[in-house]
Amino acid sequence: MPSMPQNRLAQEKSPYLLQHANNPVDWYAWGEEAFQKARSENKPIFLSIGYSTCHWCHVMEKESFTNPSIADLLNQNFVSIKVDREERPDIDHIYMQAVMAMSGSGGWPMSVFLTPDLKPFYGGTYFPPEDRWGRPGFTTLLNAIHQKWQTEREAIDKAGDELTRAIQQGIERRMDKTNQPIDAKITLAFAEQMLNQFDFEFGGFGEAPKFPRSHTIAMLLRVWHKHPDPQWWRLIELTLDRMAEGGIHDQLGGGFHRYSTDREWHVPHFEKMLYDQALIAKVYLEAYQASGQKKYADVARSILDDVLANLTDAGGGFYSAEDADSPIDFEHPHEKKEGAFYVWSENEILKHLGEEKGRLFSYVYGIKPNGNASADPHGAFLNRNILTLKHQPADAAKQFNLPIEIVRRQLEDSRIKLLEVRRQRPRPHLDDKILTDWNGLMISTFASAHQALGEEKYQRSARKAADFILEKMKNKQGRLMHRYRDGDVQITGFLDDYAFFTLGLIDLYESTFDARYLKEVKFLAHELVRLFWDQLSGGFFLTANDSEKLIARTKEVYDGAIPSGNSVAAFVLLKAGRLLNDASLEARGRETIEAFTAELKHFPGGYPYILMALDFLLGPTKEIVIAGKADSPETKQMIQTVRSLFMPNCAVLFHPENGESKEQIEKLSPFIAKQTMQDHKTTAYVCENYVCKEPIHDAARLTLLLQSSNQPGDV
Repeated sequence: MPSMPQNRLAQEKSPYLLQHANNPVDWYAWGEEAFQKARSENKPIFLSIGYSTCHWCHVMEKESFTNPSIADLLNQNFVSIKVDREERPDIDHIYMQAVMAMSGSGGWPMSVFLTPDLKPFYGGTYFPPEDRWGRPGFTTLLNAIHQKWQTEREAIDKAGDELTRAIQQGIERRMDKTNQPIDAKITLAFAEQMLNQFDFEFGGFGEAPKFPRSHTIAMLLRVWHKHPDPQWWRLIELTLDRMAEGGIHDQLGGGFHRYSTDREWHVPHFEKMLYDQALIAKVYLEAYQASGQKKYADVARSILDDVLANLTDAGGGFYSAEDADSPIDFEHPHEKKEGAFYVWSENEILKHLGEEKGRLFSYVYGIKPNGNASADPHGAFLNRNILTLKHQPADAAKQFNLPIEIVRRQLEDSRIKLLEVRRQRPRPHLDDKILTDWNGLMISTFASAHQALGEEKYQRSARKAADFILEKMKNKQGRLMHRYRDGDVQITGFLDDYAFFTLGLIDLYESTFDARYLKEVKFLAHELVRLFWDQLSGGFFLTANDSEKLIARTKEVYDGAIPSGNSVAAFVLLKAGRLLNDASLEARGRETIEAFTAELKHFPGGYPYILMALDFLLGPTKEIVIAGKADSPETKQMIQTVRSLFMPNCAVLFHPENGESKEQIEKLSPFIAKQTMQDHKTTAYVCENYVCKEPIHDAARLTLLLQSSNQPGDV
């Protein structure tokens, strides 16, 4: 069978662009070649932005970009450019603002029409191929824009100028220096806003679709920690419990899907994103530290082990995502359905588990003969079941008159059996590019998991990933790069790369106490300021001062599915400053928060991660130094004492007894030079603003001291 002809996207590395390499559309990647063609032929640009695990991107490709007649329209009348939003967030941010200004909403695939000088004049998201659902089809749209380009060019140029100017002015307005003082009351205002949005039946915030909103829960943990009102814990507990029980949580393999299409967390959008695994696991780890409840540690492990099994490169980096859609079977590789890899018929459950175990498993996980999807408008899950924890093992023990130990053992045996059966199915598409920013989040979580759970495999994974980034994703000038795939490193790093990866290295230092990582923290934190700081208005730009010049230079602080670069940068600078005894970094962290105080006051619910930075700034923030021999049992016990508690506003340093590492850490953090072992015993120093209490040699006394100044709310 002859191979299909390929367009120039076949030369790219982005999995998303490669998905379109066989389209009849004459696609270009973003770059001067496409811009020059548009200018020389006087054609508008059709800019299509998406990502490889985007369901509606797949739909639009199948319906429109593989359609020869639509391809002819594009090829004759437009210059078509395809962009992976995960590779080029700078392009995506700018043109998403344009689409939202024109249509009032945004999303992917994003479809934007530009003049040859890259100014947007019309845009939207998904368009069906023909007129449908009361909206114009893509064919109608292409013909209309071509006609207007021929007859109303002046009006189009004017519209592009006005929209570009509006985008630029909007960014400039947000950058106006407000000089508003930091207000400690914002954190409680945030909690009150979340309380008003809370779903007291199913947990989470608002109606469907419902997103995990991990950093919202993380900030609520900090509110509860300082203001021990049981209502704050109720918001945290109900949300984490219902999420863990729902279909959004992969009950067999671990990991979390993107979001729930319904209130009950039952029917998910099945893609798995690396950043979700990092952020969700982190908040379950913190809930475990705060409450001591093993169930939260178990959920975190399920996520982390899924990442190790399915999203980890042999070199140590972490892959970006797995698709929601997958083939229905190996005989029909191109016939894909959402969630096909994850869902089950009742007959399949009984066939693979047998009648007795099958009935028990079906009772616990809500299996029904005709399927159990509570929301299925397109009939995608007819006669199929999404596993949700409908009954606890104790309920099943009563229902089936079995000892609970037998129930638990049978359920675990069944889970392992079905997981093995599932492994024989065709897997969803894997986006195997490695992004520095998302890897930074995952490194942070694996390092934190080692601290909270004490499992060495998580530290090894964090260390291996960090070393991969440091060895493979820095250029000769020491600049972080954004994307690695198949041996190819491209795209100079963005703010998020520097902020998120530095966060990962901070947590990795506190996991390993390897001064090499703290040295990288120091270098990257100062580079972050040098490359991205806005000298006029404060805060950080998404792109570096020597990056490609686009029609606008954006600055973001809103914490969406991923926290903003400014939010993480603020926290990173504050904590790095505290670890390194570097007042200049702490000052920049404070100034970052001050640059956005007006926005925080206006709508605190939109900025939970930068509020975590504010919480760190407001303190009290502790510096804890453990001085001793690295391998001694007493030292390990002291370190474990510190790690057993939920202390989010804490910077932990280890001061070795002697050797090269002692010299390194004293040079990096001069403060600890005086915090040494006393009487040849492991010694702990608990300090606030570098003023230390009397040295402690006993882990029990250290526990009492930390607990007395670290009172959590009542669980």
